[in-house]
Amino acid sequence: MFDKDQIREYASIMAGASTIEWTEATWNPTTGCDRVSDGCDNCYALTLASRLKAMGQPRYQTDGHPRTSGPGFGLALHPDSLDAPKKWKRSRLIFVNSMSDLFHAKVPLSYVQDVFDVIAETPQHTYQVLTKRSLRLARVADRLSWPDNLWLGVTVESSSHVDRMNHLRSVPARVRFISAEPLLGDLGELDLHEIHWIIAGGESGRSARPMEEGWVRNIRDQALDANVAFFFKQWGGRTPKAGGRVLDGETWDQLPS
Repeated sequence: MFDKDQIREYASIMAGASTIEWTEATWNPTTGCDRVSDGCDNCYALTLASRLKAMGQPRYQTDGHPRTSGPGFGLALHPDSLDAPKKWKRSRLIFVNSMSDLFHAKVPLSYVQDVFDVIAETPQHTYQVLTKRSLRLARVADRLSWPDNLWLGVTVESSSHVDRMNHLRSVPARVRFISAEPLLGDLGELDLHEIHWIIAGGESGRSARPMEEGWVRNIRDQALDANVAFFFKQWGGRTPKAGGRVLDGETWDQLPS
């Protein structure tokens, strides 16, 4: 079963828009992924992919057979989608690969550069790339040409993955950001040097793991002290819209300058 928020996001993905609070549109030049950490356990992209497969969407089918690979859904490249942002006349804030991870091991580096080239060729847009595969990101960063309108982020869902921030700091992106979503524990003291933005949020869906208020406050307070933009996405739960996104009486919608 799907909650209303997942259904809205599915519909928006098919239209190229997004209901994700910190972006305006989604662009998926690849689809598919595999589990790499505890933050993947209730992956919304996998849930939506199951729905897309059931509806016979070609991105999730190969000769009539669903693309699957272990606890995930199979990685596929979509070069036919590379030019999509060039057709969007109005400038947008675009989340790249909401249904995948651009730095997945099965995405050729040449294809990553193809994506970066499209980003460079559409300076009217701002692009947000988010990855859990920060080690590969760091290893290939100096082999890529980095456009100025690209924001690069890593997911840090628990203290076990804070090291991803060190990988991120080695990347020559103009804006570097952290996504602490789903936030699964207290991240402790963070080194926010050369980090420009932090997103925090609770997990959503039927099996959502609870998030404690203190975990979010710890991140927000450190962000404010370090002059880092802070965005609180949601409290989470089975119906995250019902839980809202107000923290200590305020809605935190800060974006990096």
